[in-house]
Amino acid sequence: METRLSGKKEIVISGGKQTVLIGERINPTGKQRLAEALRTGQLEYVLHEAKEQVAAGADILDINVGAGGIDEAALLPEVVKLVGNEVDVPLCLDSGNPMAIEAALRVYTGKPLINSVKGEEQSMQTILPLVKEYGAAVIVLPLNEKGIPPDAATRLQIVDRIIEQCVKIGIPLNDIVVDCLALSVGVDPKAALVTLETIREVREKFGVNITLGASNVSFSLPGREVINTSFLALAIAAGVTCPVVDVAKVRRHVLATDLLLGRDNYALKFIRYYRSNKDRF
Repeated sequence: METRLSGKKEIVISGGKQTVLIGERINPTGKQRLAEALRTGQLEYVLHEAKEQVAAGADILDINVGAGGIDEAALLPEVVKLVGNEVDVPLCLDSGNPMAIEAALRVYTGKPLINSVKGEEQSMQTILPLVKEYGAAVIVLPLNEKGIPPDAATRLQIVDRIIEQCVKIGIPLNDIVVDCLALSVGVDPKAALVTLETIREVREKFGVNITLGASNVSFSLPGREVINTSFLALAIAAGVTCPVVDVAKVRRHVLATDLLLGRDNYALKFIRYYRSNKDRF
């Protein structure tokens, strides 16, 4: 199944093809310098982050401006317009505020990805009509009023319910991307296994594209980069097609994973990257 997104250029997300990378760095959570830049209107710093991620190989950029003291409905469209004018890749509009999402959709040129809709009635009633009206794609989260289920079966039930609502209002399956949600194995030793099982079951039942914030798996643990890249390779093999990542840190690992999964004929993309980035090996 193909999910098509566009900014100045189009990106196609599809199982069996090269993994599409969503750059995660324009998100102020845990990033004091970015949060301060957003609060004080120093948007050149945001633009610098955007361009660096694209140069590192990001196919899509996640844009999140949610931090204390920020009016997201006012700032998100401003940042989206600024970044969209300066980079070619599509954007992922990331906010829990429906008014901010709608404001950003009004100024967006192309077809964005919306992050995200939950299995809560209020979320579905406010986000899904925007997805339909603006012809966007949307990330589905398998969580509801009770939080994130600890098992794959319940997560699948929530995804099923959201997808049913999408189909009911005319949102096609190819515009749905599921985030199977990674939790820390430092808290729950089985967390990664549950996520991988959910990925496999979503792929088998719905055939939709799948994203993941892979770095969540290592919260509270040392050696996080090793854990993250190992988990990311497992997740891609299980069915993740467009993870949300720090592209500069993981691109070589993703290219190697795609190569081993038979998605890089004669290793041409991996070799090209290696020749240009020998210092990373």
